[in-house]
Amino acid sequence: MKWMQEQRKYENLTYLALWGMLFAVPVLSLYIRTVNDPYYTFNWDELMLIWRQFGMFLLVFLLHNFLLAPLLVYRHKRVLYICSVAVITALFMVFQCTHKPMEENRPPREHMEMMHPHHPDEGHPRPPHHQRPPGFMGEHDIVALIILLLMLGMNLGIKYYFKSRHDAKQLMALEKENLEQQLEYLKYQINPHFFMNTLNNIHALVDIDPEKAKDTILELSKMMRFVLYEGDKKGVPLTREFDFIRHYISLMRLRYTDKVEVTVDLPIEAPDYELPPLMLITFIENAFKHGISYQHESFVHVKAAIKNGRLHFECHNSKADKPNEEKGGVGLANVKQRLNLLFGENYTLNIQDEPDTYNVELEIPLT
Repeated sequence: MKWMQEQRKYENLTYLALWGMLFAVPVLSLYIRTVNDPYYTFNWDELMLIWRQFGMFLLVFLLHNFLLAPLLVYRHKRVLYICSVAVITALFMVFQCTHKPMEENRPPREHMEMMHPHHPDEGHPRPPHHQRPPGFMGEHDIVALIILLLMLGMNLGIKYYFKSRHDAKQLMALEKENLEQQLEYLKYQINPHFFMNTLNNIHALVDIDPEKAKDTILELSKMMRFVLYEGDKKGVPLTREFDFIRHYISLMRLRYTDKVEVTVDLPIEAPDYELPPLMLITFIENAFKHGISYQHESFVHVKAAIKNGRLHFECHNSKADKPNEEKGGVGLANVKQRLNLLFGENYTLNIQDEPDTYNVELEIPLT
């Protein structure tokens, strides 16, 4: 993936910057010494000696970064990694102990005294310099070993950091893909569920009033157009969603008598906001399905308002003497699941199931 390649690029740029600064430090140090000490000249031999020492660390780093570290970080082969690092460290120390340290390659003291005739240390001879035995691990070698281990640890730390970023992005991508799949699954469940109820309403109207049934078909065509062309989108304008609700309620009014009080308070003109399609219709469906009684007066009240970039939706209905006990409905359960997937904790859904009324209050953010 492109972002995976970018992660590797940023990791390599980090190493390049660190090693570039490390190799630049001796140059800067020697330059400062030439500026502050008029008797001192820029010593290229000393610089090359330092760079040669750094070069050994760089060689080990490259071997560790491209061959050994992936064994632990990506392939989780701890034993092989530990053994490989132990071998590399041992070989490095053998090389370190069998080569002269930096101090042994500096110019003789007599030459330095000629360059510094008024050196503060004049008159105070230094103790004779002793060559250390080959293969003997001195203080300089211990320091080199500590630097080597710190370098390897730093390499692992940086690699784990970029791997964690890679894993986090990969997890986010998988969660997003899973979220989209779940939402598509819920939409495919909601749409057949909605049309099943609507067709049942039309079927009932055909027997009650054929002329009204014709009007419901026109309303249904408008609703089907919305579902077919808008239902698969992530968001639809508020005005279209509100029009869809009005068509549905208009269809439902044709079915019931004047004993059913239906009020709709939806903004005629809404701000340029969007919300997930078919998010509100399920609550209204349930209100008509479970709240309408043919024996006594019933009501369904629907209201929506926009405040501070959030939609406040209310649906209140009476309860039938014998509420619909239909099992297997997926509408309300799917809406709750969609709300959780889309908004997490950034929404409120308050449902009050009273003995005589059923009240729904929903507040969601708008985009």
